[in-house]
Amino acid sequence: MFSKNVGNFDRLVRVLVGTALLVAFFLMPDAPYRLALLIGIIPLVTGLLGTCGLYRLVGVSTCSMKR
Repeated sequence: MFSKNVGNFDRLVRVLVGTALLVAFFLMPDAPYRLALLIGIIPLVTGLLGTCGLYRLVGVSTCSMKR
């Protein structure tokens, strides 16, 4: 479907940040900026899939080169 353009370290960071933001969303029900924490869905999904649309638009890839 989509070619991978997100490297392993980048994927790990995205999954951790996305998960942390979504956990914060559920743990802070009264925070005034609670809905902004849903932005964590984007790094979580791109980290799990290994592809990033923004990287594709600007022509960036953090995947290591295959020889």
